[in-house]
Amino acid sequence: MGANVSQLERDIGSDQFPPNEHYFGLVNFGNTCYSNSVLQALYFCRPFREKVLEYKARNKRTKETLLTCLADLFYRIATQKKKVGSIAPKKFIARLRKEKEEFDNYMQQDAHEFLNFLINRINEIILAERHQNCSKPKSGCGEQNNSQQEPTWVHEIFQGILTSETRCLNCETVSSKDEDFFDLQVDVDQNTSITHCLKCFSNTETLCSDNKFKCDNCSSYQEAQKRMRVKKLPMILALHLKRFKYMEQYNRHIKVSHRVVFPLELRLFNTSDDAVNPDRLYDLVAVVIHCGSGPNRGHYISIVKSHGFWLLFDDDMVDKIDAAAIEDFYGLTSDIQKSSETGYILFYQSRDCV
Repeated sequence: MGANVSQLERDIGSDQFPPNEHYFGLVNFGNTCYSNSVLQALYFCRPFREKVLEYKARNKRTKETLLTCLADLFYRIATQKKKVGSIAPKKFIARLRKEKEEFDNYMQQDAHEFLNFLINRINEIILAERHQNCSKPKSGCGEQNNSQQEPTWVHEIFQGILTSETRCLNCETVSSKDEDFFDLQVDVDQNTSITHCLKCFSNTETLCSDNKFKCDNCSSYQEAQKRMRVKKLPMILALHLKRFKYMEQYNRHIKVSHRVVFPLELRLFNTSDDAVNPDRLYDLVAVVIHCGSGPNRGHYISIVKSHGFWLLFDDDMVDKIDAAAIEDFYGLTSDIQKSSETGYILFYQSRDCV
């Protein structure tokens, strides 16, 4: 290896370096670590990257949207001559600030809010373009409404279905209601694991006193038991750990730095009886990490798994890390330590979509 080879290339080793893979950090424009960390995580969710690049290849002449800017950025990374380096996602950030004024400032933003906004906006753009193509004559699109209803590739990758089951304690009738999700938001407890958090997410709650359930069968308000379970497991499961809690006594959000273990492999046990794919096995592919003591100060970085090894992306810096170092991001065992680096958004990819 030549003298000008980066430390990262040395750490990976020229014989180990995956062909056609590029590891590029993203320049921070003052406060954009929230977006850099999420973009890196998404880039290393293979199904998502492939769809974005496919979109870029198919849509040569479309007006600028957040999706075209994202596609241009992914394409720039994927077609670099060098294997490693850094890129300034200038156009993407400019577009983001134009599209949502909450992001148009130099304050620290929330990575989860950004992820949510990005995924939903991309989905809207795809649906709007689909609608446009359908309203052109002779497009052979059939019923416009049908094509609007058909799932987009964003749905295919991220969308799961939750079902809330409510059992009337008077007549024993169970009614269930489905809702879609792009990510699951779970509460965190001290010294637990993701499996435990998901179990608590699906714990049975009793609806009583002021909170009774209107049972159609009894035609009146009754005590009932309710629980949430997963009915359709997505291809990529995004888990958001609710680490920022509003505290009445401080009149602000504080960070919950509790230690939560996230395994490299995950199977969901809180699935419904009629779940489509209850045995899906997931592998951890990326984690967005919040560093610091509170929601409005601090920093975001991400770790990703690529071709069997782990990398840490900290804005424009990229380092190879040992899998054992992932434990450093579980959180704190005691509340005495103040500053912490904690897993905030976890991306698990289904093994059957490789």
